[in-house]
Amino acid sequence: MNRTAEYVSLGHPDKIADYISSALLDDCIKQDKAVRYAVEVMVKNNNIILGGEITGNIKLNHLRAIIKKALRQIGYDEKYNAVWQNNAIDINNLKITNLISAQSPEISQGVDANGWGDQGVFVGYAEKGDGLINRELFLAKKLNNALYAKALQSQNLGLDIKTQITLDENNKIKTAIAAIPMLKQEDLRAFIIETLGQTPENLIINGTGAYTCHSSIADCGITGRKLACDFYSTACPVGGGSPWTKDPSKADLTLNLFARKLAIDYLKDNDKCFVYLSSCIGKSELPSAVIKTIKNGIETITDICPDCCPKTLIENLKLNRPIYKKLCATGLMSYFNKKGNPV
Repeated sequence: MNRTAEYVSLGHPDKIADYISSALLDDCIKQDKAVRYAVEVMVKNNNIILGGEITGNIKLNHLRAIIKKALRQIGYDEKYNAVWQNNAIDINNLKITNLISAQSPEISQGVDANGWGDQGVFVGYAEKGDGLINRELFLAKKLNNALYAKALQSQNLGLDIKTQITLDENNKIKTAIAAIPMLKQEDLRAFIIETLGQTPENLIINGTGAYTCHSSIADCGITGRKLACDFYSTACPVGGGSPWTKDPSKADLTLNLFARKLAIDYLKDNDKCFVYLSSCIGKSELPSAVIKTIKNGIETITDICPDCCPKTLIENLKLNRPIYKKLCATGLMSYFNKKGNPV
């Protein structure tokens, strides 16, 4: 059966939104490690709208500086704007709307009692191979990262990049698709083939033929819309909400990461491992925790009882650090090495 995965660059408008929220979280954690944070971001044209809740010993009087720094780190700096003009977000003409308020005291009551900040279901996955992820996603991400790095060094290539890889049952590339903005046409076929290490049966670069207007000028960016890219594509179900808009007391962040760690831990001599967790707001114990391993096509399903006390997990996984911009940029799966330890 053919398998397909997509990946998007940090310059994609949805990932711009994710990265800005992650930058704000990092700044809040530097001010207060116990901050309660849940902030969504929307980016359209040069408008940036912040909406959500923050509770803690936090000052938000330098939002513009944080957002501009984040955009510069992505690559949308003053030099880039001068070349691309009105074709991409303009760092010098931002309009920021702040709709952030305090977290509900009812949620705080449960979290203060060392319970989870929300209910939900969460899925972790690992398989043998590069990156301990499905091969099609590994290649889509590898190609995307290579094109993004190339675009950062070029005035002709834009930063809003999407890649897609389809593999056949023998892991041969049937189709490779790359969408990358170009001010003038550039032949990237040889670069793509070299990056992938094989010649795709079908290679498509910019399917419409023209791609110049991009980022938030061409598309509205919203946090959490690229979860299939952030997680495991179609290899397994996507559980929970966005990890890029939450502090570690939220299960969307911590239990998604913990599920990935457990999947790596239980992979061992198996070919694939799936982990399914669920949480209840205000409670530390999990309603369910299930491991499914696959070896030589045979499935084994086991109920487990891991220690999922929020405080313990946050400490063990070292999550009360300003790591979220980096994690957003490199990907959720990159947080653990092959031994399941935080990097």
